[in-house]
Amino acid sequence: MDTKKKEFIGDLYRSGTLYTTETVTTLDHDFFSLAEGKIVPHGIYDVQHNRGYLSLGISKDTSEFACESIKSWWINYGIYLYPQANSILIKCDGGGSNNSNYYIFKSDLQKLVNELNIGIRIAHCPPYTLEYNPIEHRLFPHVTRACQGVIFTSVELVKELMKKTTQKPDFLCW
Repeated sequence: MDTKKKEFIGDLYRSGTLYTTETVTTLDHDFFSLAEGKIVPHGIYDVQHNRGYLSLGISKDTSEFACESIKSWWINYGIYLYPQANSILIKCDGGGSNNSNYYIFKSDLQKLVNELNIGIRIAHCPPYTLEYNPIEHRLFPHVTRACQGVIFTSVELVKELMKKTTQKPDFLCW
């Protein structure tokens, strides 16, 4: 699991090439004060089934959001894909909302374990080893490619663009 770069919603410049029949004009800086909001994509990649799942948040990348994404994945997919499972192993990096040093992430994770009644084990990748995290190569490049150059005007547009990725991720949106 991992969180992709937060993106601002609004008439703001995004790098990439976009082929259109009309000229697209945007603001040249992406200051938060100029944005109408922000979107936080949180991905869960199931290595065994080669399938990605994205949760789109509209506030901040918090440990509560990361745990809520795990919960939604488990309730909507995991419990059906792995009916005999008695624990979940999640591989993630050590930064952001799921930092290995954050007490709040460990606390929120324990609440989730108590609620779902299933063991959850977290394996944090060491620093500077992103190349070994499968989500970085199998899910996020496709999402990035689908969104290059497109101006994010709404959460619905972002959701539709991300659905068009070649990995065909399922979406859980709050």
